[in-house]
Amino acid sequence: MNTSSTQMTAVTIPEFGEAETLRVATLPIPDPGPGQVAIDVVYAGANFAEVLYRRGVVDVPLPFVPGIEVAGRIRAIGKGVEGLTVGQPVAALTIVDSGGYAEVVVTSAHLVAPLDDSGLAMDVAAALPSNSTTALLVLHRVARLAPGESVLVHAAAGGVGSQLGQVARLLGAGRVVGTVGGEAKVETAKRFGYDEVILRDRVADAGQFDVVVDMVGGPTRRASLDRLAPMGRLVVMGNASDAEDVGVPANELWFTNKTVSGFNLAAFSADFPRETGRALRRAVTAAASGDLRVQVETLPLEQAAEAHRRIESGATTGKLVLQVGAL
Repeated sequence: MNTSSTQMTAVTIPEFGEAETLRVATLPIPDPGPGQVAIDVVYAGANFAEVLYRRGVVDVPLPFVPGIEVAGRIRAIGKGVEGLTVGQPVAALTIVDSGGYAEVVVTSAHLVAPLDDSGLAMDVAAALPSNSTTALLVLHRVARLAPGESVLVHAAAGGVGSQLGQVARLLGAGRVVGTVGGEAKVETAKRFGYDEVILRDRVADAGQFDVVVDMVGGPTRRASLDRLAPMGRLVVMGNASDAEDVGVPANELWFTNKTVSGFNLAAFSADFPRETGRALRRAVTAAASGDLRVQVETLPLEQAAEAHRRIESGATTGKLVLQVGAL
C-alpha cells in the first residue's frame, strides 16, 4: 500500500468493461468537507452495485473509484460534525459518491455508525452498511411489514438475501420463504432465517405472500407479482438477471389490490441521509447482539477483479469484503 502522507492506493475503473478493466492506482488523499468525515479504510465491501458501475450501467465519471461501504477508523472530521472523533472505529456507507476501494474515503457523517463497544470484527462491520441497512429499509420503510405477515425473498443466499430473511424475523414476520437459483445454495440460505428455501423455478407452488422482495428481475418479476396476496406489496430492488424490463399493468394493480414499489439505496441515502444512518446504526446494534449474522469471506484489495468475477458468476454466498488497510 502507499505510504505517502498525501497519496493513497485505490482500485479504479479507468474505462467501462469486464472485471479486468479494474486498475490499482495512486491518487491524492481526499479531505472531508463540511458535514463529512474522512475514514482510513480497513475493509471495503464488494457488491453487485460496483459491478454495475464497472459495466457502465450507472453513468459515472471516469476514472472512478468504486466502493459503497467500508469499515475503518476516522481520519479527519469536517466542519460542523459532532459526536464522532478522530481514530474512532466506524462502519460507513460511501454509496452516495462511492470511493470505498481506497485507503481513504470521504462520506457524510450521517452515514457513519460508531463501532466502539460493539465487539464486531472489522471485516464483519464492512459487510453491514449496504446489505443489512437495505434489508431494514426495504422491509420496514418501504414494504411496511407488519407482525405475522408472510415474506418471500428471491436470491436468498446472496448478500442482501441473507439479511432480508433475518430482518423479516427481527420485525416479527410469520412465514419467511427464500428462493435460490440452484440446489447448492439451499442449505446456505436456510441458515439465514428462512422457514423454507425453494428453487426459483418452483415458486409458482409456494402460495401467496404479503411481501415479496425481488432483486432478480425478468420472469421472476412477473412470478413475484403473481405470488402477492390481496393487499400484497412487491418491492423491486435489482435486476441481477440482466433481463429486459418487465412492465406491470396499472389496471392489474387496481383490480387486484396489489402494490409495486422500488428501492435504490444510493438514491435513498442521498435524499434521506439521516434516516439511512439510523437504519445503519440499528443494523450494527443487531449484528452486535447476534440478531443479524453475516457470512464473510475476505480478499485483498488487489484482487477486486476476482471479487467482481465471483459476484457476476452468481456463485457467491454471503458477502465478499476486500482488505484495504492494516487492522
